[in-house]
Amino acid sequence: MKRYYLFLVLILLGSCKKALERNPLDSLTPDEAFSSEENLQLYINSFYSQMIPTPADIYGYGDFSNLYIGDKLSDIITVRDVSPYLYGVYSAQQATGWTWTTLRNVNYFLANYQKAPVAEARKNHYAGIARFFRAWFYYNKVKQFGDVPWYSQPLSPTDEALYKAKDPRTLVMDSVLADINFACENIDSKKDNTCSAITKWVALALKSRICLYEGTYRKYHTELSLSGTAQTWLQNAAESANQIMTSGTYSLNSTGNPDKDYRTLFVSENPPSSEVMLASISNNTLKKWHVANWTFTSASLGPKISFVKRFINTYLNIDGTRFTDGAGYATEEFQDEVKNRDKRLSQTIRLGNYKRSDGSPAPPDFLYTFTGYHILKFTTDDKSLDGINGNFNSIPIIRYAEVLLNYAEAKAELGTFSTDDWNKTIALLRQRAGITNIAMPTTIDAYMQANFFDDISSIPVLEVRRERGIELAGEGLRYDDLKRWKKGKLLEKEYDGIYVPEKNKLVDLNEDGVPDVSFVDQAPAVSVPGVVYVIIDNASVKLSEGDKGRIIWRANIVRDYADKKYYAPIPFNELVLNKNLVQNDGWDHP
Repeated sequence: MKRYYLFLVLILLGSCKKALERNPLDSLTPDEAFSSEENLQLYINSFYSQMIPTPADIYGYGDFSNLYIGDKLSDIITVRDVSPYLYGVYSAQQATGWTWTTLRNVNYFLANYQKAPVAEARKNHYAGIARFFRAWFYYNKVKQFGDVPWYSQPLSPTDEALYKAKDPRTLVMDSVLADINFACENIDSKKDNTCSAITKWVALALKSRICLYEGTYRKYHTELSLSGTAQTWLQNAAESANQIMTSGTYSLNSTGNPDKDYRTLFVSENPPSSEVMLASISNNTLKKWHVANWTFTSASLGPKISFVKRFINTYLNIDGTRFTDGAGYATEEFQDEVKNRDKRLSQTIRLGNYKRSDGSPAPPDFLYTFTGYHILKFTTDDKSLDGINGNFNSIPIIRYAEVLLNYAEAKAELGTFSTDDWNKTIALLRQRAGITNIAMPTTIDAYMQANFFDDISSIPVLEVRRERGIELAGEGLRYDDLKRWKKGKLLEKEYDGIYVPEKNKLVDLNEDGVPDVSFVDQAPAVSVPGVVYVIIDNASVKLSEGDKGRIIWRANIVRDYADKKYYAPIPFNELVLNKNLVQNDGWDHP
């Protein structure tokens, strides 16, 4: 498979000839690199590549580590193979991620940018972008490893500081906050309607994400003894999000068409810039493509990513009532359970009435899904793209909806969440989704408590978490959420799918009179054309009640998320090279 390395085309067409006549960036001398504003921009452009996800070893999928399948290690999605990070075969020998090349490039820029014969405000703008990327870099390192060494200067290969010990989390995250604050104060505030450049608003959005993560992590990970500082981080999250909200620069993509407005965010070549703040830009004319369709519509290439029923149950009914409050909800068949629900559901998974652009019916296809909840969100309706590297829909990285959720959660965790806060955040998201009663609930959701957050008794916190799961489903933030909430144990839960009333029954998922799937002990001697036969082997695949019930996928693999897994192990080779490094608690040592 060709790797998706497509991101942010920033070169101005009018300067292409001049750009071609100059030395390439990697061969510029220091004097050349900092000789003009144009060269500062060229240098800064090189930092954008760090925002493309690289293969994360804990996911176990290498080249599939793209933006649109970032939630594959989470409690709401299942894939072809369980990540080795969850079933006891993972060690420091397999670990990766202890890399610092990108950081050196950023630090080199920050050590030299003042040489440029450019106005101070312009220099600070570019320094702000560099510090934005350093904040992003270290935020990701702390999420993965916890304590890490802080480097603010470029180091040579012989520098002794390369072999320093880890610095405390508090020092690193205070430095991250200083960086992102500088970015917010100095980067240009002009809105970028291409959704491809770092602006003041993007920096504020990242700050809200970082501060929410750190604030909730310190609150719920009491073993760090940092809960007393959590409130300051949460206040920073709320304030930075509120600065965007009150600026009037962004709004939800809500045109009055709740059947399409949500999915439009994920299938457009030119992202709706009212909401999308930063995206991985694709372009058909420039042949900047990716493989989302291929990933979600391939029985061999794709990891067959599917949502689980336990999560699908959290989508509200269209009238705002809870689906799980209905009698018999647990035994409703797919054809019925997906009707009259939050309209984001029909724009996130294939429902029975889904059709491709040529009009052909396309209900959930068990060649491409294990649970029946077949992801639709990032794929286009064009069938011709299903087997090629040809998608040109741009994929959001940061959008305004997340900013609203960050604000709402920070306020809820601070205990200051009001009806006004609800109305300008969660209510707007639900209204965009076509839900008719968008008032804040007055009673706790027992299903959410029992299946996800048994330690939460706050209605606002619980409802914000529901909304975050639904609005950001599949966008690569769920694993980070589980870590900061100290809910890694949710990764141990079973992967369940649609309810099957009986074996050997032909099921018509889209109610068009043509059967689509049947669940059997063994394939029939004579198969019905068009029917996918799912073998219930009572090992890897079983039904929750024996001869009926919810599909349980990978039932024979026991998953484990011990507390040590909140921090990945430092790679074995790095411990050998640097004797000052101490392995994270619970992992093997050299």
